[in-house]
Amino acid sequence: MARKSLYIIILFLLLTTPTIRSQKHEVRAVWLTTIGGIDWPRAHTAAEQKQELATILDQLQQAGINTVLLQTRVRGSVIYPSIIEPWDMCMTGKHGQSPGYDPLQYCIDECHRRGMEFHAWVVTLPVGKWTEQRCKDFVRRNPKLVKHVGDAGFMNPEDPKTGDYLARICKEITQNYDVDGIHLDYCRYPDGWKIRVPRVTGRQYITDIVRKIHQAVKQSKPWVKMSCSPVGKYDDVSRYSSNGWNAYTAVCQDAQGWLQQGLMDQLYPMMYFRDNQFFPFMLDWQEHSYGRTVAAGLGIYFLDPREGRWQLSDVTRQLSAMRQEGLGQCFFRSKFLTDNHKGIYDYVCRHNRQPALVPPMTWAGKAAPTAPTGLYLQKQTLWWRGAQSTNDSPYLLYNVYASSNYPVDTSRPENLVAIRVRAEQLKVKAGKYYAVCAVDRYGQESAPRQLANSSIRHRVSTHIVKTNGKWLDMPTKQKTLDAEYVIVETIQGQKLKTLPYPDKQLDISQLPDGIYQLKSLGRKGITHRLAYFSIKRNH
Repeated sequence: MARKSLYIIILFLLLTTPTIRSQKHEVRAVWLTTIGGIDWPRAHTAAEQKQELATILDQLQQAGINTVLLQTRVRGSVIYPSIIEPWDMCMTGKHGQSPGYDPLQYCIDECHRRGMEFHAWVVTLPVGKWTEQRCKDFVRRNPKLVKHVGDAGFMNPEDPKTGDYLARICKEITQNYDVDGIHLDYCRYPDGWKIRVPRVTGRQYITDIVRKIHQAVKQSKPWVKMSCSPVGKYDDVSRYSSNGWNAYTAVCQDAQGWLQQGLMDQLYPMMYFRDNQFFPFMLDWQEHSYGRTVAAGLGIYFLDPREGRWQLSDVTRQLSAMRQEGLGQCFFRSKFLTDNHKGIYDYVCRHNRQPALVPPMTWAGKAAPTAPTGLYLQKQTLWWRGAQSTNDSPYLLYNVYASSNYPVDTSRPENLVAIRVRAEQLKVKAGKYYAVCAVDRYGQESAPRQLANSSIRHRVSTHIVKTNGKWLDMPTKQKTLDAEYVIVETIQGQKLKTLPYPDKQLDISQLPDGIYQLKSLGRKGITHRLAYFSIKRNH
């Protein structure tokens, strides 16, 4: 059936299927806005601001959020000590005044302590209302880079120095801070700008800015993700018009092309629409993701009666459709989520009750780290050591899994108990089996190291299939199983072979005696355990 009609089927399924199983990898993000302190900071003293931010992050962690996009460059001004731009007034109420601490560093530390990724949200072209001090200050320092459009000032997208300037800002952040991503906002022609060049030329101007920023970031730290928040509809799609407001034609923002060219690792399209204006365009983003990550930005502010007339079901249907289609989620904005308008926070906590990891940057072509070589449990503390990076990742993180069954199935998100742990130890509960995977800054996991010396008796979670030592009879392949390959692993999770999915039997004649596990491998890299099998030949 044509994809242009698929969203109708999706809507029907969502109305009849209330829960769609979580995947292990899914971006769950939020925009945390600092302009005017509308999300944060709302307090004035440094101590109050820190406590306020910690409370917000605790709430976001409870809702399963794994990625925080913090507005770092606001309007030609920033929330960290910069040699390029002044302090934004959101921190103290006064333009250019330091709050007495580094808010950017504090937020990075607090996000990482909770296992969240931190992405620096950089507002690119806008520099504020024309009469505001921050805009006047920027114009004074960069008179040739600014255009007066409507009641605001914007950096000129057609001046090559604009890209150079923004690349310096992003390089400064990337080099000085341990960020996981640089997130570009408003990287397009401004509203009200009369585009006098051909659209293809306009798109080249915007793409040149993106390319300069990409080069500056990746040359400094290639594992830092590049992302942006394009207009929510890329262009018209079959049967549905964007009504003149789209990324590609209206504002010369070739976001899908940036994915295809490798200039972006993630997209967060601002899909603040409903029904026919949401689902067909959501599918268009998914179809043109080029193997990279797309997380749909949701306009949950419309749940606030002062902002719109959306019902909770408008958002819950979108969340379910996105999960079914393999897209991530991003909420605009943080305060509208945590204020729980019409129960949205409560629903997201249930929807995201199982943890999720940010999808790995497999397209970077980096080898995964080695597994920890030592793992033991002592006085309810899990200890491990010995994992090594096999690429330019500066350090390793760790994901910890637990289960009542041995070995722990690390493909199941419900077995995740801690993500992106920085230390080589973790307080845990007794009575469980544990496994630990090293993970590099590209998000790639090692094979698991299983805790085999647990004091509780081993209980294998799946029946062990006996074989004749030559052939393994394949389990019946379910119609819903999206798998083109099978993986043979040791019982500890070490990958031995990846083979095309056989019709009836798998050749195991080259494997030595032992117990193995067989997993399916889908087109999106998702694995499912099919069976355990043993080989014991008569010698």
